Amino acid sequence: MAHLALYRRYRPKTFSEVIGQKAIVQTLTNALKTNRVSHAYLFCGQRGTGKTTVARLLAKAVNCTNRISINPPENPQKSAFDYEPCNQCESCTEINEGRSLDLIEIDAASNRGIDEIRSLKDGIRFSPVKSKCKVFIIDEVHMLTKEAFNALLKTLEEPPAHAIFILATTEPEKLPATIVSRTQRFDFKKLTIKEIIERLNKLAQEEKIKISDEALREIALSAEGSLRDAESLLDQLISLGYEEITAQTLEEILGRVNFQKISRFLEYLQKNDASEAIRFLNRIYEDGADLIEFSRAVIKNLRKILLLKTNAETEKIIKDEMTEEELKIIIKLSQNFDLKHLQKLMEGFLRVKEEIKHSPIPTLPLEIIVLENSHQ
Repeated sequence: MAHLALYRRYRPKTFSEVIGQKAIVQTLTNALKTNRVSHAYLFCGQRGTGKTTVARLLAKAVNCTNRISINPPENPQKSAFDYEPCNQCESCTEINEGRSLDLIEIDAASNRGIDEIRSLKDGIRFSPVKSKCKVFIIDEVHMLTKEAFNALLKTLEEPPAHAIFILATTEPEKLPATIVSRTQRFDFKKLTIKEIIERLNKLAQEEKIKISDEALREIALSAEGSLRDAESLLDQLISLGYEEITAQTLEEILGRVNFQKISRFLEYLQKNDASEAIRFLNRIYEDGADLIEFSRAVIKNLRKILLLKTNAETEKIIKDEMTEEELKIIIKLSQNFDLKHLQKLMEGFLRVKEEIKHSPIPTLPLEIIVLENSHQ
């Protein structure tokens, strides 16, 4: 039997388990409590923030035959206050197991044409097989063709009473205004470092894996607000058979370079020490570092230095991403770096990703940036 990914194995089964989207969950559960669920929703946000998870929870809750309240009032009136899916009735079980005929999920990235939407329209006319509502989740909806959008619009304008649409997208700006105007929009925010660390810690405990605080933070930082990316990275490490994960593990297995080494490289750049910087690049490459990931990490830290250089108040923005010691190092670098030098370095490292991929010598594009900026 195929290994089930960590993020799927521990996907939230109730609204109370959803992380980082409190305002959205509150609004949706209020709609369930008061029986005012909309016929069409638009879930926007970067990947891995919970759009599909919340969509499935909503589908489960509207069709659950025995909804419960996690925090019931003193004198609850069952029909008015219950909003969490019970996860035990036939409808909840079928959705949890991915075999519900009344939950239709379409990936618009691979089913983007008018024929798929016409097929969906034909299916909408029929009543639900077992449930109260038919729920249609269209993921990456911005990928639909113009003709498909027009067909979908007709359906959204005159939906049958038993149909609920949940459109999910990472690029809402690509959606026609006519589609957006017929939905209730929710913007899913990036998860904080703290939220991701807490979740990863819980998963590690469930999987009986020891993981250091430093490794947790490195994984959370690399995910850039995407819980799914963080969980996938942890899953990758667990699948390799590690029962204890440290920052050293991340370096050895995934080719990630820790902050101490990156700050040392930045110091070489700040001092225009091209010789040491190039020696450093070749050393980490020989040690198995992923140079594209390394470049991303350099860019992130150059940005922090740039922010501090232009406005010391931005310390509040970056301090949650760093330890006190790391913050001190970044502040010191910001004081010593020349602003024009920083800008040129940023420009160089931003273009280097594609160059590394196609270079016959992977370190060469980075070495050129070092040399270009060693005489500022």
